[in-house]
Amino acid sequence: MPMYKVKPFHRGSGEVLAEPLPTCMYRLPNLHRRPEPTASPPQEEADPSLQALESRQEEILKRLYELKSAVDGLSKMIQTPDADFDVTNIIQTDDCSPLKTNGADLDLMLGKDYGALKDIVINANPSLPPLSLLVLHSLLCERYKILSAVHTHSSVKSVPEHLLKCFGEQPKKQPRHEYQLGFTLIWKDVPKPQMKFSIQTMCPIEGEGNIARFLFSLFGQKYNAVTSTLIDSWVDTAIFQLKEGSSKEKGAVLRSMNAALGKSSWLVGNELTVADIVAWCALQQTGSANAAPANVQKWMKSCENLAPFSSVMKLLK
Repeated sequence: MPMYKVKPFHRGSGEVLAEPLPTCMYRLPNLHRRPEPTASPPQEEADPSLQALESRQEEILKRLYELKSAVDGLSKMIQTPDADFDVTNIIQTDDCSPLKTNGADLDLMLGKDYGALKDIVINANPSLPPLSLLVLHSLLCERYKILSAVHTHSSVKSVPEHLLKCFGEQPKKQPRHEYQLGFTLIWKDVPKPQMKFSIQTMCPIEGEGNIARFLFSLFGQKYNAVTSTLIDSWVDTAIFQLKEGSSKEKGAVLRSMNAALGKSSWLVGNELTVADIVAWCALQQTGSANAAPANVQKWMKSCENLAPFSSVMKLLK
């Protein structure tokens, strides 16, 4: 039976044959072609009320940020940072009447913190008290108005009475905001002294020499590169050789000090530096003061004639 015949759509080579379309139909546009680009609509002008709302939002966020900074600072008033103790001896003193003050220097060196007292917190072991830090505390009290406090951490069973009163006693107290700097010493079972001045953001500074360098920088002294290197060298020598070295190393350091002090009144130049403070304290703690050469003995007497050194001498008795 014959079948319907269908015209071929391909040639033998695979080419598609074109089929003529009927002329009686409506032609439609090709939906697969890319539309021709049209002109972008004109941008509308910003609504003034919306701009005012955005400005107000920015102002509120700014005020919230300032308020947060103030609250973070005020939180220090209700809890002592890094205290973590259950047996506490608290002595707050007001004996640091400044000879001259300059709060702008502290803002520059420690950073500006709205509504907060700048706190320096030091952990130290009472078995080896950091005498240089106590001398520097007394020197800082001559320049800034300092709120001093001594605490005992629960890791320490007992602390001698003279160490609990190392900052002195003063019954008169003033509001916290009237001080320029907070200086808190915590007697704690630590291998070496640790210090923080920004509790939430900074890692602790460790080692008596490093802390002494930081505290001395608060005086704003400027030195050239050579003098700064000499000061750092004497600080390291005092800590690692005079204080912790062998008897042979201590003897070599005393000879070097004697030679240096034969040329100038102090270890570096003609004025007191942190090198003199750390070296003097190291001699006192190691018991090498009596065996020191002549120039060193004369230098030690010059140090002891200053009130901050003489006050620390009382702790050694």
